[in-house]
Amino acid sequence: MFDSFFDKRRVFITGHTGFKGAWLVLWLKSMGAHVGAYSLEPPGHPSLWELACVEKDVTRLGGDVRDEQKLTCAVRKFAPEIVIHMAAQSLVRPSYADPLTTFSTNVMGTANVLEAVRHTTGVQAVINVTSDKCYKNSGKRVAFCETAPMGGRDPYSASKGCAEIVAESYRQSYFASSETAVASVRAGNVIGGGDFARDRLIPDMVRAFIRGKAVSIRCPDAIRPWQHVLDPLAGYLSLAKALCEAGQEYSGGWNFGPDADSALTVSDVVTCFARLWGDGAAALLDEQQHPYEAECLILNCSKARDVLGWQSKAGFPEAIELVAQWYKGWNDGVDARRLTLDQICQFEELL
Repeated sequence: MFDSFFDKRRVFITGHTGFKGAWLVLWLKSMGAHVGAYSLEPPGHPSLWELACVEKDVTRLGGDVRDEQKLTCAVRKFAPEIVIHMAAQSLVRPSYADPLTTFSTNVMGTANVLEAVRHTTGVQAVINVTSDKCYKNSGKRVAFCETAPMGGRDPYSASKGCAEIVAESYRQSYFASSETAVASVRAGNVIGGGDFARDRLIPDMVRAFIRGKAVSIRCPDAIRPWQHVLDPLAGYLSLAKALCEAGQEYSGGWNFGPDADSALTVSDVVTCFARLWGDGAAALLDEQQHPYEAECLILNCSKARDVLGWQSKAGFPEAIELVAQWYKGWNDGVDARRLTLDQICQFEELL
């Protein structure tokens, strides 16, 4: 789908041991890319990184993005053409428990990556992956476009808003007239096989259903832009290609998500996934008091559609079907690497 653009291309990824990072590595390797990898160990077990044996697909170079010296050495040693920064503390509720790690990783980690790139020659494109939660959210049903103000009430959202400001500062101060084009990407709520994080809806359901328990749902009416993991990754890769070929024309902020009118509630997702899972799948309302999370979050992705030619290819019915197939196959003993690569092939056929 990328006209062999990534064949033999040198791509440096931070956060490759995470759920999205592991999918991205496998996709890039299937296209012939050379992948340099920099990340902490997976945050828990199991992980897609381990289950799909992604380690063998990368040149492992470290480490912690908060260590500026080691990170700079790793980037310069690998000499990438493309840098995709995904390393993050990526969950809202843990950000309340440990705000300092959240801010140091998400804000200073981003600054360190950009500083490393600033001191490395030959980098053509930087994709800074933040979050749809970077926008200042009043809770109203408004679709955020890329020019909306940054903000965040909870530490995670605030850290992502800060990371966006850092990236824009570096872009204008150091890269605007350079050979390196910098873009920030904000994706909707990503779902896909191999996500085992705590406090995420699909993994929580899978853990409960495998044990024959009802899943506890804390925000059934919350509205989010749900999409399969390969949809935003396709956007990131399309943007990386455009940055390399056209430079600064494609720099700046980009939203990648489903159509605004297809945003669904948590309850809708639970109902669909439970039906696909089958016998024993049930849910109950968690009535405990929980830290604040925005009630409604929707993205306006017309820029990606009109300028980049990108749009979400796997609608929610197709996305949730792929997710259910992956987890049910894995639970039945099917090899996780095979499941993931097969779904990448299925997705490429959609494109």
